[in-house]
Amino acid sequence: MPGARTSAEAAASMADIAGEGPLYVWDQKRRPTINDVARLAEVSKKTVSRVINQSPLVNDETRQKIAKVIADIGYEPDPQARGLASQRSFLLGVVYDNPNGQYIVNIQNGILEACRKSGFELVVHPCARNSPQFLKEVRQFVERQKLDGVILLPPVSEDEALAAMLTEVGCRFVRIACVPLDMAAHLVVYEDYKGAAEVADHLVQLGHRRIGFVAGPAHYRSAHERRRGFADGLARHGLGLTPELCVEGAYTFESGQACAEKLLSLETPPTAIFASNDEMAAGIYRVAFQHGISIPGQLTVVGFDDSPLASRTCPAMTTVRLPATQMGQMAAEKLIKRIEQPDAKLLETVVQPHLVIRESSGTIR
Repeated sequence: MPGARTSAEAAASMADIAGEGPLYVWDQKRRPTINDVARLAEVSKKTVSRVINQSPLVNDETRQKIAKVIADIGYEPDPQARGLASQRSFLLGVVYDNPNGQYIVNIQNGILEACRKSGFELVVHPCARNSPQFLKEVRQFVERQKLDGVILLPPVSEDEALAAMLTEVGCRFVRIACVPLDMAAHLVVYEDYKGAAEVADHLVQLGHRRIGFVAGPAHYRSAHERRRGFADGLARHGLGLTPELCVEGAYTFESGQACAEKLLSLETPPTAIFASNDEMAAGIYRVAFQHGISIPGQLTVVGFDDSPLASRTCPAMTTVRLPATQMGQMAAEKLIKRIEQPDAKLLETVVQPHLVIRESSGTIR
């Protein structure tokens, strides 16, 4: 889904279509104004403003003429003036409560890429979902910043009271989630269930039968979907999750270490461990090294996310690729389209994870 373009990009594009060189030469010592554009294009300032804000009330010939002037003299609309004219702030917010710092960075990079194409800016709001002040603080954030829209990251995106509050205050939002929680216009869905089921297939095909599982925190929907997908994948091969081989982590490196200590200290430890994210899988690597357990010779380790960490570990980690940057960009583009074209019908946005097999996968010998 393409993002909206800035007026400068639109102008340059129109000038290219016209196939013309610069008609207007500007003295770079002075910054051009909207009045200069109106004078050179021989139109009113209001008409220039309409073109900048992509109003349909301007004919194509006039629009292209104004766009040509804008491109030639390098005019950049003042963001505050643009906001006043359109009654918009051109600010998007992102709200999150997630311990996985790399995931947040990757999502934000995708959102910023969409913002760069559309003239919007990003404001971030880390929060504590379990705080009694959670809804009040998010509402204050939205109203104080006068946001045009908000992107919600899991597990915050799973909060129905938050979605209801944003609807009440008239703030558009898009939720990134692992299951369809809302109508298509409000969602970017990634199918954790399928990714985890693919891990089960992979480990069984390698010959593993005693398989450890490190779950994510129970208050995350993703943790439930990854567990469910993994369990169903094992069941297709006549296997199940063994209770003593299942431990719960917190999506952090430290919790991965603690879980690995439990699993690898068993009288009969697992030959493979599936961790519900790469951070916890890296914690397993650390403990395996400390115990003198080789990966993949004695232990196969699989993560989930395919963060940069996965390809930098030694040996490189097998993991489920979850394209967080792409998801952030898709969510921002969908939100911007909702803002720019309120009546547009937006289709379902689904991201499919897939397994990336690297050096941490080993067969049973």
